[in-house]
Formats: sequence, C-alpha cells, structure tokens
Amino acid sequence: MYSRLRQLRTDFSISAFIVGLIATMVSYAGPLLIVFQAAEVVNLSHELVSSWIWAISFGTGLSAIVLSIWFKAPIITAWSTPGLVLLVASWSAYSFSDAIGAFVISGLAITLLGISGLFSKIMAYVPQAITTAMLAGILLSFGVQVFVSIPDFPALAIAMLISYLCAKRWTPRYAVLIALLVGTAVALGFGRMHFDTIQVELVKPIFTMPTFSLDAIIGLGVPLFIVTMASQNAPGMGVLKADGYDTPASPLIATTGLASLLTAPFGSHGINLAAITAAICTGKEAHPDPGKRYIAGISSGLFYLLFGMFGATIVSVFSAFPKELTAVIAGLALFASLSSSLTSAMSVPSERESALITFLVTISGISIGGIGAAFWGLVAGVLTNLILNGDVRRMLKKSKEQDIDVSG
Repeated sequence: MYSRLRQLRTDFSISAFIVGLIATMVSYAGPLLIVFQAAEVVNLSHELVSSWIWAISFGTGLSAIVLSIWFKAPIITAWSTPGLVLLVASWSAYSFSDAIGAFVISGLAITLLGISGLFSKIMAYVPQAITTAMLAGILLSFGVQVFVSIPDFPALAIAMLISYLCAKRWTPRYAVLIALLVGTAVALGFGRMHFDTIQVELVKPIFTMPTFSLDAIIGLGVPLFIVTMASQNAPGMGVLKADGYDTPASPLIATTGLASLLTAPFGSHGINLAAITAAICTGKEAHPDPGKRYIAGISSGLFYLLFGMFGATIVSVFSAFPKELTAVIAGLALFASLSSSLTSAMSVPSERESALITFLVTISGISIGGIGAAFWGLVAGVLTNLILNGDVRRMLKKSKEQDIDVSG
C-alpha cells in the first residue's frame, strides 16, 4: 500500500490533474443539463434530482478511480448521455420506482456481459482503423466548436486559441491550462461570469426500492442497455485503443455495470466508459508519458466525488461560465486526440475506405432505433471492411475455434 502511494506521488503532475478537472467540467457543463430535462418529464422533486446527480457522480468517480489505479491507465467513466436522451423521450409512461427497476436490470445485463467476456470477443473483430475513425467522427464536432464560437464571443475564442497555440510551441504540457486561464480572465473582464447565481447545498441521497414492471424493463431497461453498450462503451474502448492502451474490455465493462447496478436505487440510470471526456485525458495534453496519464483518471474521479456531494447545485457553478468558454476549452483539449485519430484511421491503405465510411457515418449524426451515429458508423465500417478485405470462412472458423476454447 505504501509503495503504491509513493508511486502516485512520483507520477503526479499538474498537467494531468488539470486535464482531469477539465474532463469533469465538460461532463457537468453539457450532459448534466439533460438530467433536468428528463426530471421535468416525470416532475421529480428537487430532492430526488439531487440524489440522482449524486448517484451518477459517485458511481462515475469511484469507478474511474478504481479502474485507473487498477490498470494504471486513464480509465474515464461517465453517465450515459444517450440514456438521458432516451429518458426524455420515454420516461413519462412509467413510474419512478418502475424506472429504477429498469435501471437495475440494465446494470445487471451490462455486468453479466462484461463478466462473460463476450464484449471482448466482439471488439476483436473490429480493426483499429475503424475504431479510431469512429473516434475522430465523435471528436470532430468538438474541434469545430472552437471556430464556431468565434462569432459569438470573438475576444474570448480568439484569445484562447492564440494562447493555446503559443503555449503549444513553448510549453506544450500546459497549453490547455493556459488557454483556460486566459479564457477565464477574458470572461471576467467582459463581465460574463455570473457567480451570483451559485448556491451551495449538500446532497442527501434517497434510496428508492425498485419495482419490476415488464413494460418498463422492455420500454426503458432494454433500450438503455443497448444504447449504453453501443453508443458509449464501444467508443470508450476505441478511445483507449487509439491512444495505445491495450486494456482488457471485460473488467472495464463489468465494473461500470456493477457501478450502475449499485447506484440505480439512488436514481442513477447508468454508468459507462466515457469517450469524449476520456479523449481529453488519454492524450499528450495530460502527460508526455502514457504511463503517467492515469493520474488524470484519478483526478477526474476525485472531482466527480467532490462535485457530486453538492448534487443539483453544481449546475449553477458551471452555468457561471460562458458557454463559449466551455466549448472552446473542450475543443482545444481534444485537438491532439482528433489529430492522432485521423492519422491512425488512414494509416493502413487497405482499410482507408472502411475508416472513411465509419468517419462519415459517425459525423452524420443519424439515429436509428434510438441508437446513435457512433454505433452505426462502427457497423458500417466493419461491413465495408468485410466486403473489401474480409475472408468470411476464416472469420467463421476463428469464431468456432474460440467457442471450442471457451467450452473446453
């Protein structure tokens, strides 16, 4: 135990710590607001909403810390954003306790899928060019937001971009931090920070006994399970692979499933691997040494635990910042990951068409059956690669051999 703590002190860096904070800020500044939209659908009380935010924050923070220390890699977790969108569209037909039961079933299914190792077998058939192309498609909109924000708040966006580029040349490890500080200073100078709206209030978690309705399980639990695995966990593994982390999928999926299962009675709809915020922490902006970027995962987890203690009031903190600042800092923090993803996606000549189709489908934003474009980009890329390069008989033979090994 002492040696592990000493190793943490040795590997600690300000850049990784700050990147972990930025990743947490991005999560709270955007997806968390959808929680309130979903809560309005079923008229949840302030206390239940606060408990919900505590639950997803606690599950996210604890799982990120445990997994980052366990694998010594920046394993970033998050709550299911597609799941929140699903709740906004479908929750009104079910009671709160039935929804909690559906969350429990979804978490249990994810846990079992992770323990079984089936997710790892599926990912083994996906070339790295396709996963990195999918990641590039996800990240593209964030990179574009840096420039889209210029007309809305030119002084802030241009100042942050120039400071980032200058710092990138002379002190690259702190480029994102310097851009954040410059952006905050500009926002203060223009009177765009609204700290008067901040209200501090500790959360009181509320346990709700789940009830199990077949309608809610089919209408909420099953779709929640599908969109979480397809739109969150698959891209999350792609982020890790794109930055050179060959982390086994099964324990990661099982751990997030278990976190979802345990926090569901307090309102959590689901915990999963992060993609966008993970890309902030897995790149060179966190630390030049990939072996020391896990500090960003621990940092992110600690901030989730800290912020989650204040429940719904945390939204007022991040709403004090101009939305342009959040958009620009997220985009700048993802520049390195977007660049490396595009390079990796096109590095294998025989897989360029597959990667290109994956990228195009992902950025299209299509949604079919409640499942987002990232999953369909992955499917399109795999099918394209199979048509252009695949040996169906060899794949079937390999699958059969794996089944024999498992049963033996």
